[in-house]
Amino acid sequence: MPDVKQITTTLCDRADLVVNAGVCALHKGEQIAIFYLPDVNNGVYALQNWDPLGNAAVLSRGITGDIDGRLVVASPLYKQHFDLATGECLEDGDIKLKTYRVSLVDDAVVLHHGAGN
Repeated sequence: MPDVKQITTTLCDRADLVVNAGVCALHKGEQIAIFYLPDVNNGVYALQNWDPLGNAAVLSRGITGDIDGRLVVASPLYKQHFDLATGECLEDGDIKLKTYRVSLVDDAVVLHHGAGN
Protein backbone atom coordinates (compact mmCIF):
# COMPACT_ATOMS: atom_id res chain seq x y z
CA MET A 1 0.00 0.00 0.00
CA PRO A 2 1.45 3.41 -0.91
CA ASP A 3 2.43 5.78 1.86
CA VAL A 4 -0.18 8.55 1.95
CA LYS A 5 1.12 11.86 3.19
CA GLN A 6 -1.10 13.34 5.89
CA ILE A 7 -1.81 17.05 5.69
CA THR A 8 -3.42 19.31 8.25
CA THR A 9 -5.53 22.34 7.43
CA THR A 10 -6.82 24.87 9.93
CA LEU A 11 -10.60 25.16 9.57
CA CYS A 12 -11.29 27.78 12.24
CA ASP A 13 -10.15 29.09 15.61
CA ARG A 14 -11.39 27.81 18.95
CA ALA A 15 -12.89 31.29 19.48
CA ASP A 16 -15.20 30.65 16.49
CA LEU A 17 -16.73 27.60 18.18
CA VAL A 18 -19.91 27.58 20.25
CA VAL A 19 -19.95 25.26 23.28
CA ASN A 20 -22.25 22.23 22.76
CA ALA A 21 -23.32 23.47 19.34
CA GLY A 22 -22.19 23.61 15.73
CA VAL A 23 -20.60 26.04 13.30
CA CYS A 24 -19.94 25.68 9.60
CA ALA A 25 -16.58 25.91 7.83
CA LEU A 26 -15.81 25.76 4.13
CA HIS A 27 -12.97 23.54 2.90
CA LYS A 28 -12.32 23.13 -0.83
CA GLY A 29 -15.95 23.87 -1.65
CA GLU A 30 -17.38 21.50 0.97
CA GLN A 31 -19.37 22.76 3.93
CA ILE A 32 -18.24 21.03 7.12
CA ALA A 33 -20.34 21.13 10.30
CA ILE A 34 -18.04 21.33 13.34
CA PHE A 35 -19.41 20.53 16.79
CA TYR A 36 -17.63 21.59 19.98
CA LEU A 37 -18.31 19.41 23.02
CA PRO A 38 -15.52 20.37 25.45
CA ASP A 39 -16.65 17.98 28.19
CA VAL A 40 -16.25 14.94 25.91
CA ASN A 41 -12.92 13.15 25.31
CA ASN A 42 -12.19 14.44 21.78
CA GLY A 43 -13.98 17.75 22.11
CA VAL A 44 -14.58 18.36 18.39
CA TYR A 45 -16.47 16.38 15.75
CA ALA A 46 -17.05 17.15 12.09
CA LEU A 47 -19.66 15.96 9.60
CA GLN A 48 -20.85 17.05 6.21
CA ASN A 49 -23.21 20.00 6.65
CA TRP A 50 -25.63 18.67 4.00
CA ASP A 51 -28.73 16.95 5.37
CA PRO A 52 -29.61 14.30 2.75
CA LEU A 53 -33.17 13.90 4.06
CA GLY A 54 -33.99 17.60 4.20
CA ASN A 55 -31.94 18.42 1.08
CA ALA A 56 -30.37 21.45 2.74
CA ALA A 57 -27.05 22.51 4.27
CA VAL A 58 -28.29 22.87 7.85
CA LEU A 59 -26.68 20.30 10.15
CA SER A 60 -24.36 22.85 11.79
CA ARG A 61 -27.55 24.42 13.17
CA GLY A 62 -28.77 21.18 14.71
CA ILE A 63 -29.12 20.41 18.40
CA THR A 64 -26.47 18.17 19.98
CA GLY A 65 -27.30 15.50 22.52
CA ASP A 66 -26.78 11.95 23.71
CA ILE A 67 -28.96 8.97 22.80
CA ASP A 68 -28.08 5.70 24.53
CA GLY A 69 -24.48 6.81 24.98
CA ARG A 70 -24.05 8.01 21.39
CA LEU A 71 -23.27 11.67 20.79
CA VAL A 72 -25.65 12.96 18.13
CA VAL A 73 -26.86 16.01 16.28
CA ALA A 74 -30.56 16.34 15.47
CA SER A 75 -31.28 17.87 12.09
CA PRO A 76 -33.16 21.15 12.47
CA LEU A 77 -35.50 20.13 9.63
CA TYR A 78 -36.94 16.66 10.24
CA LYS A 79 -35.21 15.97 13.57
CA GLN A 80 -33.46 12.76 12.52
CA HIS A 81 -30.34 12.06 14.60
CA PHE A 82 -26.83 11.56 13.24
CA ASP A 83 -24.01 9.98 15.27
CA LEU A 84 -21.22 12.56 15.55
CA ALA A 85 -18.48 9.91 15.51
CA THR A 86 -19.69 7.73 12.64
CA GLY A 87 -22.18 9.86 10.67
CA GLU A 88 -24.81 7.10 10.90
CA CYS A 89 -28.47 8.13 10.96
CA LEU A 90 -30.04 6.51 14.04
CA GLU A 91 -33.48 6.36 12.43
CA ASP A 92 -32.26 4.90 9.11
CA GLY A 93 -29.04 2.87 9.17
CA ASP A 94 -28.80 3.04 5.37
CA ILE A 95 -28.03 6.76 5.59
CA LYS A 96 -24.54 7.77 6.63
CA LEU A 97 -22.96 11.22 6.51
CA LYS A 98 -19.37 11.89 5.60
CA THR A 99 -17.23 12.42 8.70
CA TYR A 100 -13.98 14.34 8.96
CA ARG A 101 -11.01 13.73 11.23
CA VAL A 102 -10.52 16.91 13.25
CA SER A 103 -8.78 17.87 16.46
CA LEU A 104 -7.98 20.91 18.56
CA VAL A 105 -4.36 21.96 18.18
CA ASP A 106 -3.51 24.88 20.41
CA ASP A 107 -6.39 27.27 19.67
CA ALA A 108 -7.31 25.96 16.22
CA VAL A 109 -9.61 23.29 14.79
CA VAL A 110 -7.43 21.24 12.45
CA LEU A 111 -8.62 18.92 9.68
CA HIS A 112 -6.41 15.84 9.11
CA HIS A 113 -6.58 14.58 5.53
CA GLY A 114 -4.62 13.04 2.70
CA ALA A 115 -2.74 15.04 0.08
CA GLY A 116 -5.59 14.90 -2.43
CA ASN A 117 -8.38 15.91 -0.05
